[in-house]
Amino acid sequence: MKRRNILLASVVAAFAMAGSAAHAERGGDGELKILFWQAVSTLNPYLSGGTKEVYSSSMVIEPLARYDETGKLVPTLVTEIPTLENGGIAPDMTSMVWKLKPDLKWSDGTDFTADDVVFTWKYCTAPDGGCAQKAQYEGIKSVEAVDPHTVKMTFTEPKYYPYGAFVGGQSPIIQKAQFKDCVGAAAPGCTSANFGPIGTGPFVVKEFKPNDVITFTANKNYRDPAKPAFATVTLKGGGDAVSAARAVLETGEYDYAWNMQVEPEILATMVAAGKGELVTAFGSQVERINLNHYAVDPSLGEKRSTKEAGPHPALSDPAVRRALSMAIDRDVINEAGYGAAGKPTCNIVPGPEVYASTANDWCLKPDVDGANKLLDEAGWVKGSDGIRAKNGVKLSFLYQTSTNSVRQATQALVKDMWAQIGVAAELRNISASVFFGGDPASPDTFQKFYADVEMYTNNFDGTDPEKYLAEWLCNQIPAPSNGWQGQNMPRYCNPEYEKLVTELSKTADLAKRAEIAKKANDMLTEEGAHIPLIYRGQVSARSATLEGVKINGWDSELWNVADWSRKK
Repeated sequence: MKRRNILLASVVAAFAMAGSAAHAERGGDGELKILFWQAVSTLNPYLSGGTKEVYSSSMVIEPLARYDETGKLVPTLVTEIPTLENGGIAPDMTSMVWKLKPDLKWSDGTDFTADDVVFTWKYCTAPDGGCAQKAQYEGIKSVEAVDPHTVKMTFTEPKYYPYGAFVGGQSPIIQKAQFKDCVGAAAPGCTSANFGPIGTGPFVVKEFKPNDVITFTANKNYRDPAKPAFATVTLKGGGDAVSAARAVLETGEYDYAWNMQVEPEILATMVAAGKGELVTAFGSQVERINLNHYAVDPSLGEKRSTKEAGPHPALSDPAVRRALSMAIDRDVINEAGYGAAGKPTCNIVPGPEVYASTANDWCLKPDVDGANKLLDEAGWVKGSDGIRAKNGVKLSFLYQTSTNSVRQATQALVKDMWAQIGVAAELRNISASVFFGGDPASPDTFQKFYADVEMYTNNFDGTDPEKYLAEWLCNQIPAPSNGWQGQNMPRYCNPEYEKLVTELSKTADLAKRAEIAKKANDMLTEEGAHIPLIYRGQVSARSATLEGVKINGWDSELWNVADWSRKK
């Protein structure tokens, strides 16, 4: 019964997704214009942890199932969601079977088969490759093609929430024929495939200029002959969030702009122009400051920010990590940068509500006196310059983030707050296209983390945090050996945490799972893997002429772009 409870709580019985808007014909609505002020660097989400890459590629390559705007699982390339009730999941929870929809075609006209699904698993789990989404495939023993339309997944042990691999925008199916020579170490060099994946989605890549613009055309082999309504899509990247908001809300030059991380009073003025509106969804996004647990001094050369560099000389002290969090006034940051689109938080898993912990609420109120006392007791002494030091190590940190007015304002606020406890911060901002780009050759990516602390937002697909919490496993630390593609940015590694994640994977009861997930969340906050700041709503801008948009906090925002159309 416990197994049934969790599955019933997480899954909606399979049903065909109904389109939301009437479409006269495929391509009848002309051009759709989208703005991503964080430009896209690749269309292979397995080679980048960036949200912009996941969202943009979701118009082309698709998962077997995805989450709708309410957080419910819905089939995409399969006939139904496997459950215990329909026999898709084995009674002992050690295997599940996906049934592919018949007659599915790739955009090049070839058949989509179970071999493509098997290949995708092999691609991301290749031992000498760097797959940014490897956590999605934790606990899978094998993936087999039973026949051309049936895929069987076998787990290493009973898996009580099996909807990780091949579900959501972070785990799409790639075509075996296109990527067969791109496995492992060869993956980053497959430029043509990475920039123009063949997919099953509503659009096909026509031209991709990295960190600039992508043009798409309607997929003539898309499974719904009446969709998409738009013949072409132009996805322009770069600029800044304010300009992107203005292009939709004031001038009407664009139809949709993602990620309106703009001061609330500015957005309110733009909305008043009447050209569009803001669409918001609270899912699991958290703006956080990651604390690097490895040393990052430039003198360390290629060892920098790796295990071989050794522990960070200051941030390896738990007292320092906790004091940095205690000194921050999250209410001030939220008021200045987020308004109604944000909530101060101490959790890395802020939602759904059943998983939201209150055990760390001590961090919601700043405690500068307490932080100073903690550092005094730990032996960090203020010098004549007001900066604390111990054994020749100063509490002076390089603090990096992407270029964005809200983030630079937050940096300035945090710098001032930390100065009150004798901590100095050198602020650095990097173009979002580069910072989130995932280029292993760049020294400026958030994965490489050549700084003491860094700030950005991340979230997870769906409503279950198991695979998200697995991102803080030791084997998820970005390193040269995995092409800097892991998701464990703070380089956090704790055997006790690993036990919790393992226990979560073996637990069926929803209440017990929530209890374990909260413990894992609390451990990350209490031990200072990072400093959660703001539980962010996903805010984007939509033209008043655009219909069918359903903002989604649990999957790609462009998850239903096939249903978008021009208002008649």
